[in-house]
Amino acid sequence: MRHAATFLFFLLTIPAFTQIAHPHLHDRAISFPDLTDYKTVVCDFHIHSVFSDGSVWPDIRVQEALRDSVDMISLTEHLEYQPHRSDLPHPDRNRSFELASQLAKPYGLEVVHGAEITRSMPPGHNNAIFIQDANALQINDSIEVFREANRQGAFVFWNHPNWIAQRKDGIARITPTHEFLVKEKLLHGIEVVNDLTYSDEALQIALDNDLAIIGTSDIHGLVDWQYNIAEGGHRPVTLVLADDHTQEAVKEAMFDLRTIAWFENTLIGREAHLVPLLETCISVVAAEYIGPTTVVEVTFHNDSDAEFMLLNRSDYTFHANGQLVTLAPNGTTKIEVKIREPRPEFKLSFEVLNAIIAPGTAPTIEFTVAVSE
Repeated sequence: MRHAATFLFFLLTIPAFTQIAHPHLHDRAISFPDLTDYKTVVCDFHIHSVFSDGSVWPDIRVQEALRDSVDMISLTEHLEYQPHRSDLPHPDRNRSFELASQLAKPYGLEVVHGAEITRSMPPGHNNAIFIQDANALQINDSIEVFREANRQGAFVFWNHPNWIAQRKDGIARITPTHEFLVKEKLLHGIEVVNDLTYSDEALQIALDNDLAIIGTSDIHGLVDWQYNIAEGGHRPVTLVLADDHTQEAVKEAMFDLRTIAWFENTLIGREAHLVPLLETCISVVAAEYIGPTTVVEVTFHNDSDAEFMLLNRSDYTFHANGQLVTLAPNGTTKIEVKIREPRPEFKLSFEVLNAIIAPGTAPTIEFTVAVSE
């Protein structure tokens, strides 16, 4: 009964939040800092409602996104797969987008028009977002539907290429059909993360074919249940590094491959984009000698939701830590560094173990630490 009352309170109070940028309602909010040159836009571009094979009305998807502080979503209903048609006949494939857009508008949540092209492999399932009319995508020809999506200005990405219903071994492989779609610039991204799975092979396909790295929830039930939000879990999302929070800027950034997937406390992206984000998340805020010693207490601040696991790759060892340092999310962590002789500054470098820039490869970040007199 207590949970029901809390949910009712949320429903009754949510209209009060009418500012342009929706608020972080509580600590479940997904939070990563903006970079110097770009805004970090939190996006989930693969979600479903009862208008295809989801379990909830579009308003629940809007409320979940607001609770998670997601900036942009897309209800990507299956065009061809309509299991609720006997109970919910709706010939207009744009309907869930229209409902969600109306519900989200007062709260500053952006809803991108999208749809899921649902085919056997190849080409498998693919999402087209930033479209104009989902009805026009009801085309039998599996190549022509991609052409129509692109005529509408869509960004198209390959969904769950490692899905065991279509890849029994769970290994994503590019097919001649996908190679053709990439060559013709009809396919622009690939899900490296989908729901509860991550694919090293999909990441390699993205890197080899200049495809955007995408992470999505592909949620059909409730976000809270699927990702154990109450126990500190989070939905998978794509962090888009864009000029601003508009749909136009996000679309441009995705075509420019400025995307990072966030999945189970792990960041996955190209080194050129992921390292600047890490360097923005983690900073040295203080460094001073411990009494008359050459041991320096260094204070790090982590301005993100990630609990970073850093492996020491420096020339120095630590006095009160092992080689592995954990930085608590949205807080400060202190380490003691043995620098052996006094100096005004020194360098620390770390391999970020819960970040991936290529299969089996974690990025390294470096800090110049200035010691207070």
